[in-house]
Amino acid sequence: MSDRILGGLGLLLSIGMVIAATQLPVPFISDPVGSKVFPIIVAAVMGLASLYILLRPDNPPLWPSFGRLLEIAAAVVVLVAYAIALPEVGFVIATAVAAAYLSWRLGSDPLRAVLAGVLIAVGLYVIFRMILGLSLAVGPLGF
Repeated sequence: MSDRILGGLGLLLSIGMVIAATQLPVPFISDPVGSKVFPIIVAAVMGLASLYILLRPDNPPLWPSFGRLLEIAAAVVVLVAYAIALPEVGFVIATAVAAAYLSWRLGSDPLRAVLAGVLIAVGLYVIFRMILGLSLAVGPLGF
């Protein structure tokens, strides 16, 4: 039943995407294809995939227990809080906290989870900022 619900929601979303794409204003100077075609193509592919899921569902899935669902919800809350905190506290601190929490929830003991969080944050900072030269959110400490 969950496949059919997902397929139906995806189909409704793709229809909404087509409706929204047709409402886009056409700029005075634009390419021959226009700004409406790409969203409509994406919506068409999504609609076809949703129809397939709706009409040919898999076997019923084994859903996790309520406790596991709460852990998944907590991880989603942490990731949303990470996105909100990123501009305020900076990349390294926000990433270290989020990675430490997720490492702990994946089974690491608290001390190793904190160590993993710090190493992940510093490692990603070195790769993205120092090697690739990307700009990252700067916190109050300057990194």
